[in-house]
Amino acid sequence: MRPSTRTIAGPLRIAALVAAAAAVLGAAAQRAPKAPAAAAASGTLYIGGWPNKIFVLDEATEKVTGTIDVKSGVPSRMTLSKDRKKFYLVNSLGEEVEIIDIPSHQSVDRFTLSEGRKKVRIRGMIPDPLDRFVLLLIKSAEKKIDRFEIGAPTLVVYDLKQHKISRTVPWPNNEEREGVNILMSPDGKLLYFFADDVLIYDTTEFKQVDKWEMSRPAEEGMGRFDFGPRDTTYEEPGFYSGIFVVQDPVQNRRIMGIARVNLAAKNVDFWPLGPQRGVGFSLAPDRKRAYGLLQEIGHYEFWSFDLEHHKLGPRTEFAGRPRMALRTSSNGKVLYIYQAGNTIDLYDAATYKYLRTITLDADTTTELFVVPPASAAAPSQQ
Repeated sequence: MRPSTRTIAGPLRIAALVAAAAAVLGAAAQRAPKAPAAAAASGTLYIGGWPNKIFVLDEATEKVTGTIDVKSGVPSRMTLSKDRKKFYLVNSLGEEVEIIDIPSHQSVDRFTLSEGRKKVRIRGMIPDPLDRFVLLLIKSAEKKIDRFEIGAPTLVVYDLKQHKISRTVPWPNNEEREGVNILMSPDGKLLYFFADDVLIYDTTEFKQVDKWEMSRPAEEGMGRFDFGPRDTTYEEPGFYSGIFVVQDPVQNRRIMGIARVNLAAKNVDFWPLGPQRGVGFSLAPDRKRAYGLLQEIGHYEFWSFDLEHHKLGPRTEFAGRPRMALRTSSNGKVLYIYQAGNTIDLYDAATYKYLRTITLDADTTTELFVVPPASAAAPSQQ
């Protein structure tokens, strides 16, 4: 009896068809254009890390191109100068300020206010846009024989040429504050002190010269504004965009929204989003969009804001990390998630899809700074 060939030819034919299909698909995949990984931006990334360095990364290649040595210790709080040529940083002990020249990657100045048994901690720092001085919020602790004597929080002006404190700035209404929210005008002539109202100081005598009564409701039936998160990386000089919170006196609830503040003209363009949530704010380079992170225990979301049409954009849940911060790439197409570790995760800004991860040689200790190419307009204040 002749053996049946059906049991043999069937599997062979199927295998041949599968192989042929795989070859066709493979050839098609080679011919088809690959989806862009996330259109490469052309700026530079800077972030401080252990032990005493600032990492420099090229946005286009996403590679570390160099490091800047920090002489004062581990960098903790960094601020970018208006012209993007210097970093002002405070070390992790909060006692020393160091100035880094970015083009040369060199430390050009450093100072401390601590002396002997008296330790002066720097709790806040605002550099002058013209690099004449830095405004410092300080608090001292002096070791006595039988006790520590803790000083009051003080706002001082440190002259960078004379290398000394040139004056003390009086607190508004003589009310001491443990923290401050301050911006300076692009020309360095005015200082905006955000309290219940916006108090405007000159930077010659550091005395109040004007007042913007933001404690008054913007509209009838609304409460006053509270200034919230902001990101001035791509902000227009003289403006302040971010998340604001307003009290609804009728429903007794707090409403959050987006506001764009024109400091010189003293006007606010505000539009509500809904009940207050713990959402951050990162402005896109075109200033038509912004992004935020909702961070709750075990629950993380990307938010987007359509600033041009005054509406909330898409929101997407994603697998985040317990501690996160957000920055937008210099071309606005990539979202950088960083903080608490040695990695920077990249997400597509249009789809929120995870792209890849940049891994550094050390844990990071500062904010991530995105510096656009030189052809882009400089920010007002970082």
